[in-house]
Amino acid sequence: MKDFSELIAHAKSCPAPTEIEKGEIVGGFAHNQVMALADKVIDAVKTGAIKRFFVMAGCDGRMKSREYYANFAKALPQDTVILTAGCAKYQYNKLNLGDIGGIPRVLDAGQCNDSYSLAVIALKLKEVFGLDDINQLPISYNIAWYEQKAVIVLLALLYLGVKNIHLGPTLPGFLSPNVVKVLADNFGIDGISNVEDDLKMFLA
Repeated sequence: MKDFSELIAHAKSCPAPTEIEKGEIVGGFAHNQVMALADKVIDAVKTGAIKRFFVMAGCDGRMKSREYYANFAKALPQDTVILTAGCAKYQYNKLNLGDIGGIPRVLDAGQCNDSYSLAVIALKLKEVFGLDDINQLPISYNIAWYEQKAVIVLLALLYLGVKNIHLGPTLPGFLSPNVVKVLADNFGIDGISNVEDDLKMFLA
């Protein structure tokens, strides 16, 4: 058994932690809550108040390259809404991105497992608008990749037929050139480049 008494005694002699920041973050936008506001969301899409949704779910990390997602969120037009889940949201959920007619521009469904809610929302919108293909929705996928457990979320999206998903800041390390080619050819999976060029590509 290890003796941590010296370490504990030292910790007790240190000053108490001080508050770094404070504020409020609005969350809880899983599919049930969004569906409760479905009429408002659908009306905003039909009137053009919301032009596009961006799924920016996924993982966060400490590398400076991951600041791309905060910068991307800042650069998005005011008529766009971010759908998020997982720790990727910590790059931008404190930004003052405002709302569209009372609908927050960041709809946070929760943690990684709650990515399910984003799929349910997309499928419900497909049904409401009477579309044959989920890819006809005004939804773009700019997903942050980090941990390998996220592969199950990616596979679920592919199973649903979602195409043109962009992953960053780098592609998963386990993807061999042959697998990348299959995913690119069949599902349009690609990486990211920089905020300016990617925005032009997504909004084209």
